[in-house]
Amino acid sequence: MKTALVAVSLVHSTVGFSTPLLKSANLNTPPGFNNARSQTLPRRSSALPSTISSNDDLIPGISAIEEANDQLSEQLGGLRESAFFRLYCVDILASCEYMPQELFECYSETCEVYPIDDDVIPEDLRTTDYNENEFELDGWARWDMPSNDYYDLEQFPEGYTGYDGSSIWEYIHNKICFQNYGFNDDHWKADFNKAVSGLHSVVSCQVIRGINEKAVSGEEFTEDEVWTDPVAEFARRMGSNGETPLAIENLYFTYMVLLSAVGSMRGRLMQDCDAGVFDEETASYLKNAMSLPIFENPAIGVAAQTLSNHALQSPGDLWEARMRSRELLRIVNCVQCNKCRLHGKVAMMGLSTALQVLIGGSNGTMQDPSQISRVELAALVTTLYKASSAINLCQQMSA
Repeated sequence: MKTALVAVSLVHSTVGFSTPLLKSANLNTPPGFNNARSQTLPRRSSALPSTISSNDDLIPGISAIEEANDQLSEQLGGLRESAFFRLYCVDILASCEYMPQELFECYSETCEVYPIDDDVIPEDLRTTDYNENEFELDGWARWDMPSNDYYDLEQFPEGYTGYDGSSIWEYIHNKICFQNYGFNDDHWKADFNKAVSGLHSVVSCQVIRGINEKAVSGEEFTEDEVWTDPVAEFARRMGSNGETPLAIENLYFTYMVLLSAVGSMRGRLMQDCDAGVFDEETASYLKNAMSLPIFENPAIGVAAQTLSNHALQSPGDLWEARMRSRELLRIVNCVQCNKCRLHGKVAMMGLSTALQVLIGGSNGTMQDPSQISRVELAALVTTLYKASSAINLCQQMSA
């Protein structure tokens, strides 16, 4: 097993990236686990909120999510067909600037992605992305420069590729996240670490779901694919007795942050619906989603309010959050699986946008929604759906 991280070992382990697999020679099967053929996911069961978090402030929000997530997930899932939320211009060949790497090419079809044809890209979307791309020296995460290479998340959905991204997550937790902050420290830097770790949990759930889907389909696992049992993987990656005991609490914390950020963008989203930015079907899904009571529930806003209160205590230090959000996006260029890189960039941009919306204004206040670009808004909503799907998986797996 890889050495646990000192500063954030209670926040998240380093296992995995977008569709990772630990293949190191010294990674033996942990006691009680096996590499037997995967079994199907158990029927859905909702865990008691008190077993998810010992933080009394978060428990009401967790309860609200448990009750409302299915309905929200259904509406968000409908947005995946919209070009606005599924098409992204990505420099898929950008170089890694953080660590020496041996040249590695994933020759598996599960790793590869291809740009869509130019005539499929809506011209207004391409024009918007070009016009909104603006360099800001001390800004939040910087998206790739506009080009003709657009990728479709629906054509290449997240899944299990067998790629080992553990070194990337190790770098994120050890080099980009803030060191020497405990899990419950009363500081926005601890909140930042938890939010990143929650995103790691989202990715872990994507991996577990992908393993299960592969097993259920009857597709054979290769000799290099060590982990083939989704139940064992859930216990290891997400379970309270696994490598990251707080993984599910981190997930709910990040989901609350994302929910609050999207809720804060509701006025902008409704204006865009009325202005014809979205097609009729997409606008219908958005309006239905944004009308759900979960966005009005004050319990959902606890995580974001905690982050905001902490940020207001030291607004002069928030340049460190902006810098790290930029680094989180750029480190994904070190991922050597193109599908993982594509989805990793969108997810990192989504989390960065949530932070920008909630504490990116003057002196740590909320950002003006009109300042959020198309790519940022699309990534934010897409990442919310990824987190919602991760919650669904946890509900299914938690007996």
